[in-house]
Amino acid sequence: MSLPRVLSSRPAGWLPGLLLVVVATGACSRQPEPAPTATAAKDVAAPAPAAPAVDALAEVTASMERFLAARSFHAVMTVEGSQPMQNEMDFVAPDRYRMIMPVGTQVIIGDTMYMEMHGQQTKVPIPEGTVSQWRDPMKIRENRSGMSAEFLGEENVDGQRARRYRVRHTQPEPGEFLYWIDRDGRPLQLRHSGETASGPYTMTLAYSRFDDPAITIESP
Repeated sequence: MSLPRVLSSRPAGWLPGLLLVVVATGACSRQPEPAPTATAAKDVAAPAPAAPAVDALAEVTASMERFLAARSFHAVMTVEGSQPMQNEMDFVAPDRYRMIMPVGTQVIIGDTMYMEMHGQQTKVPIPEGTVSQWRDPMKIRENRSGMSAEFLGEENVDGQRARRYRVRHTQPEPGEFLYWIDRDGRPLQLRHSGETASGPYTMTLAYSRFDDPAITIESP
């Protein structure tokens, strides 16, 4: 379900809308003066139009659908906490990924991973669907029936104007994350906080270069 936020404005009061004056004379030589007409409606403060409702969940899910339809993108995942790290990933549809990690660069094409670790490279098969979850890290499409969203306003993120949301979910377990959408309706940033056995953490995913033809991924 969605949590629409409706902003409306109503006038504080109303000015009198009608003034009637009757003037009568007894002089036969004068025609009765016409009664003044009612004051125009301009004396009445017109109500301001209501702002359109914000269907936050619809906007969030629409942005994720646009994300899933992207032909390519770049992402940076930053984890802050007891075990900080930063990884980068490139994607080229339909099934090519490149992950730049501290231990080395991993390239996935279809069901094959070219894994580099400490300067050595290995080619290994991977089960189908292993990496498809990276396209939807918070499983928005899968779990949207248990989601709600709240629009939190606009702000600048890395020099871009973005719409910010708080998204709550009940599946696969209760939780929430912050979600920013850019002017083109695509995800710009996602932030999730949680706790593991090692302690609390905050994970931030930043997206850029959607549909950039300059992103290419070839087998090593």
